[in-house]
Amino acid sequence: MVNLPQRFDPEQCQAVTREVLAAHRDEPGALLPILHDIQDRLGAVPPEVLPLIAEDLCLSRAEVHGVVSFYHDFRASPPGRQHLRLCQAEACQSMGAKALSEQLQQELGLALGETRADGSLTLEAVYCLGNCACAPNAMLNGELHGRVDAQGLLALLQEQEQEARP
Repeated sequence: MVNLPQRFDPEQCQAVTREVLAAHRDEPGALLPILHDIQDRLGAVPPEVLPLIAEDLCLSRAEVHGVVSFYHDFRASPPGRQHLRLCQAEACQSMGAKALSEQLQQELGLALGETRADGSLTLEAVYCLGNCACAPNAMLNGELHGRVDAQGLLALLQEQEQEARP
């Protein structure tokens, strides 16, 4: 259940990247909007497109890689069909986020940062979801949930999995 990089269609990646570069290259500070746009379109920022971005923006490959690796939001492979993000920031820690994370990792059989081999679920640590007053927090498939516990999150996961079935 490790996070294996997904194979991307190289032609599609290059086409999407060129389209995104054309749309953003003249913007001041274009790198972050470019990376976000590529990830929105492809589900990730494939490592293969970093040299293309660097060349287009007259940056070194190391500069582009440094930005991608610095920001936790960027990923090299798409998340699972369900994407559970658990806040690990101070407010959530003070309200039991560490124990919650440990319990969910055990229940789901996944470590933080991993995706199930079948691509059904990604479990990810994040650092602040901006809902500190309702700690601990989680985000499931883009929807914020506050004052969460393991049983509630497991029920939400099961509910969403059933809704996704045909």
